[in-house]
Amino acid sequence: MLKPGIDSMERGKKEKKEEPQEPLKQEEKFKFKVRFDYMGKPKPARFFFGGKKTEEVAHEIREQQLGLWRNVPLQGISVENIDLGDIYFIYDDDIESEVAFAPLELVVTADSFEDMLRFIVREEFRRIEIMEPSRIHLSTREAERMLFKVNEILQSKLLLRKRENHR
Repeated sequence: MLKPGIDSMERGKKEKKEEPQEPLKQEEKFKFKVRFDYMGKPKPARFFFGGKKTEEVAHEIREQQLGLWRNVPLQGISVENIDLGDIYFIYDDDIESEVAFAPLELVVTADSFEDMLRFIVREEFRRIEIMEPSRIHLSTREAERMLFKVNEILQSKLLLRKRENHR
């Protein structure tokens, strides 16, 4: 026979209804806005014609990238909206000339946090705003995968630059 206190605890456990478990959430998608500024450096004229101003070069580069963002399918990534900003100019001390920048903002939905990395490691990257979800929780495994992916991307970029310098 059980002591009176233990017996009442056992009955309390039996009387408790099992609470329904919260259904497993399907993976939330990440919605973010990313801004790229494409730089246009002036191209000197060859044989009295063919030179381009910085504004024209920046505009051409942005249009080329715009076509890629619209038409190249990326697995797990969907470009929802594209916004073109006004071209602006900044004086560059390195080349001692004015340089034009053509901004481009994308609203993107990605399947994973890791998918956002391909946007932020680009040279033209300027800003990112995560719109959804309002909170992000990364498990240690997800953080490890993300850091591994960053390392992988940076290593490949370094390798490409190294190859270009040896040419």
